[in-house]
Amino acid sequence: MPYPASHRFMPVTPRWRRGLGALTWLLVSLGAMLCGAWGGTALYLEAPQPHNIATALALVWGFAWLVLLGYGALQRRTLPVMAGGLVLMLALLAWWSTITPRSDRRWADDVAHLVEAAPEYNAPQHIQLRHVRNFIWRSETDYTPRWETRNYDLTRLRSVDVALSYWMGPAIAHTLVSFGFDNGEHVVFSVEIRKEQGEHFDALAGFFKQYEMALVAADERDILAVRTNARGEEVHLYRAKLSPAAMQELFLAYAQQASQLAQAPRFYHTLTANCTTIVWQLARRIGQELPLDWRLLASGYLPEYLRDAGGLESMQPLPLQRSNGHINARAQSWQPAPGLDDTQASIDFSRHIRAGMR
Repeated sequence: MPYPASHRFMPVTPRWRRGLGALTWLLVSLGAMLCGAWGGTALYLEAPQPHNIATALALVWGFAWLVLLGYGALQRRTLPVMAGGLVLMLALLAWWSTITPRSDRRWADDVAHLVEAAPEYNAPQHIQLRHVRNFIWRSETDYTPRWETRNYDLTRLRSVDVALSYWMGPAIAHTLVSFGFDNGEHVVFSVEIRKEQGEHFDALAGFFKQYEMALVAADERDILAVRTNARGEEVHLYRAKLSPAAMQELFLAYAQQASQLAQAPRFYHTLTANCTTIVWQLARRIGQELPLDWRLLASGYLPEYLRDAGGLESMQPLPLQRSNGHINARAQSWQPAPGLDDTQASIDFSRHIRAGMR
């Protein structure tokens, strides 16, 4: 039977165009959901908190995206979703740009000060650091705060060790860099969040301008022992393969970073400005050829990355280096010998935790 005359010339949408339209709608929908989730989280974390204002704004934001998606689905059009979403995101980003890092909060005791390089003292190979942390930790909440000014002769640098402190499974570790001098002294640099009093780290919040960045310089008896003895984290030391000139340049890069943070605070970011990516950025600045790699984000695998990049001094198999550099038992068993002053005790601690490293 022939088709009715009214149906004979109806255009038929090609199958490929229908598929393209479905794919476009899928991508627009995914983008809208991601923008909605990111914006809602940002509002919840950063908008004013009194009277649940942040929660209300986050809910309104999410509802606006649902309305956009619902309208687009009913009309079978992606343009209104894209245009409306653009307006929403521009408004949110305008507000987001007004959130700037600060240096005047009620900071936790262990980040009350940031290390500073004293410009009036520093010479090309001599650095004075102010606010070097040297706490005595009896537990994570029981400690004696001590901040010191120390002078360093970079011509006496002899070693650079990378410390990995594992606190959340094998893939996540905090990275610290320890500089050793020919008299046995060590100073450790650590990029951390600058916690406010009573605040705790949350990896998700670290994506949303929740924490300022802190650069801490500390004695090993402070910054390593608090992790092994007070927090129960697993700490491993690895000797980095660097020339004397590269050691000096890396130390100077940390000092320069300290000066920059003292002048202009910046935000910590879980992905792009954390304890491991900053080390990579500093190393790149002094000319060390370190490739980009996913293990810079999964920092627990940094030893494998350094081995593959030729950045470890030891030629031993990595499992043996990991075992020899596991310092927890040695740190927990250390006791200062009678008669040692504070400097000698710190040197003895650093020597003791390296017993067995090759």
